Amino acid sequence: MLKKLCLGSAALSAVLLASCGDKPAPKEVKEVVAAIKIDPATIERTPTKNAYFGDLHVHTKNSFDAFITGTRTTADDAYRFAKGATIDNGAGKDITISGPPLDFYGVTDHGEYMGVVAAMRDKDNPISKSETAKSIFGIFGGGRDARMQAFMKVGTTIVTGEPLEDIYDREFIDSAWAENVAAAEKHNEPGIFTTFAAYEYTNMNIIGDIDDNFGATNLHRNVVFRDKAPTRLFTTLDSTNPENLWEWMNEQRANGIDVLAIPHNSNASNGQMFAMTTTDGSPLTKAYAENRMLNEPIVEMTQVKGTSETHPLLSPEDEFADHELYEILVGMPVPAEKVPGSFVRQALSRGIGLEGELGANPYAFGFIGSTDAHVSSSSLSEENFFGKFPHDTELSNRRSIPPKGAKTWEDAQAEEGDLDIISTAQYGASGLAGVWAKANTRDEIFDAMAAKETFATSGPRLKTRFFAGAYSDDILSSSDMLEQAYANGSPMGGNIEGGEASPDFIAWAIKDPEGYPLQRIQVVKVWSEGGKNMERIYDVACAGGAAPDPVTRRCPDNGARVDLETCKTNDETGSGELKALWSDPDYQAGQSTAYYLRVLENPKCRWSTWDAMRNGTPPNPDMHATLQDRAWSSAIWVQ
Repeated sequence: MLKKLCLGSAALSAVLLASCGDKPAPKEVKEVVAAIKIDPATIERTPTKNAYFGDLHVHTKNSFDAFITGTRTTADDAYRFAKGATIDNGAGKDITISGPPLDFYGVTDHGEYMGVVAAMRDKDNPISKSETAKSIFGIFGGGRDARMQAFMKVGTTIVTGEPLEDIYDREFIDSAWAENVAAAEKHNEPGIFTTFAAYEYTNMNIIGDIDDNFGATNLHRNVVFRDKAPTRLFTTLDSTNPENLWEWMNEQRANGIDVLAIPHNSNASNGQMFAMTTTDGSPLTKAYAENRMLNEPIVEMTQVKGTSETHPLLSPEDEFADHELYEILVGMPVPAEKVPGSFVRQALSRGIGLEGELGANPYAFGFIGSTDAHVSSSSLSEENFFGKFPHDTELSNRRSIPPKGAKTWEDAQAEEGDLDIISTAQYGASGLAGVWAKANTRDEIFDAMAAKETFATSGPRLKTRFFAGAYSDDILSSSDMLEQAYANGSPMGGNIEGGEASPDFIAWAIKDPEGYPLQRIQVVKVWSEGGKNMERIYDVACAGGAAPDPVTRRCPDNGARVDLETCKTNDETGSGELKALWSDPDYQAGQSTAYYLRVLENPKCRWSTWDAMRNGTPPNPDMHATLQDRAWSSAIWVQ
């Protein structure tokens, strides 16, 4: 079943099979020397907080789907990469992070069968003698199809929650988890580089019957521990109901192990991630809403498999709603009727409506981004995008240049066996988690995530801040602006009580020092009215100091353009910093509303266009030639 369970395309399944052979050991090109450990209590705290950037969704060879596709790097390699080391991507390509080292990182290998597939290839490990190991790695013969079917049995058990007993060695899985925890401890450098012990709870629901090969929905969660980790994980092989995961997390918290979970890739959840019922179809309750928010205070807005903010079908008046949409579930196209319930903006509105009914909001979450990298490394640059899996660097998988040496897409002939859906072609160079914290330590960053003072970016390290409260007209020019902002209002992720007039909102963004100029800041307003999801978008700061049109609420065209033959841009049209003090012209007293910022850079070439430009061929007409990278603040709720 689920012929395309792990990779989402038959073409990449062929890559998976080819990757079952031996791989050379990863090359170490550059080592990064760890700093001397510092007592976190001695680190200076900044009351007005600093922005820190990281990735909390990274896989190594200990993930079943990463190893089978060729990844051989470890959690240790992943942390070295985040600090600036060059590592091997599993296909013989050296990769280094774009830009300076990250501030924090979390390896999130799949908890289900953690390390087991790698152990199947180790002749000294008893797991390699199992019937499943022999069938996957060809000892019994039977060819690629037989090996594929054997491997897919592993994936199927993750979906059903019924483990394969001959490889479900809990003690060995515990030891693989202990190795990942040890790597996090080794690389944690308070004040310099923060690591978190973490893993992925790989929840999926089958579409159709188990044997139908219709695909599966993505309901995964990344589970992140503050500073202590349990010795044994809770996975879908314990229960496929995420509500049982939350109860396990509550037990960990009661035992002194603080933890939170981050839902990801909701755009491929088939409408289930932000449903209007519990997992078993029962009506939502106040207890459910409170338990969910306790355990899942933030969600992953963007990653390599697309952006989950909104969809043109949900936001037809939002001209920027089609940013890096991912059009497939795990193994099949996303049905249009299943878009509702899969995107974050609509979930904010649903949550406001549910709070009126239940007295609690299950969807009052903050935002982060991360990558879902399966090569131990975050790929964040359009110009140098190396993808999710080792073989994503192959142009035949990327679909960015015409096949068979053709110079135009009109002359291109489809490769035999090609499918309309190729995952690699839809992947995006995204995303990053941003937090506002007093210091770069586990406690401070974890607290920021729990408080939802977080933001997401689609790759660049652009900073955004958002406050609501009662502010003076000259606050933007005040030397103590941030002190006033915190003292007289709430930052992103918080709540304020609404009055008769609109609160004052501070919107602020600063470009990535190595990135593209900013084009605009937008305020996205979300509310619920008569059971309907409502939204409105306001441009509040425009490049060059221009004023938004009072009717359209949009900035004028700032003239930013991209030359598709060279990928050069006219950067002088954008701004390095944008700032605004704004109040809602359509504010209604008594209406519960969520507001968040969306910051847009000037347009640039998408990674697929960079490939085409280097090849001397036009961009694939089925892909966006350009994109506008962006950041999203967590919302502020006006009650």
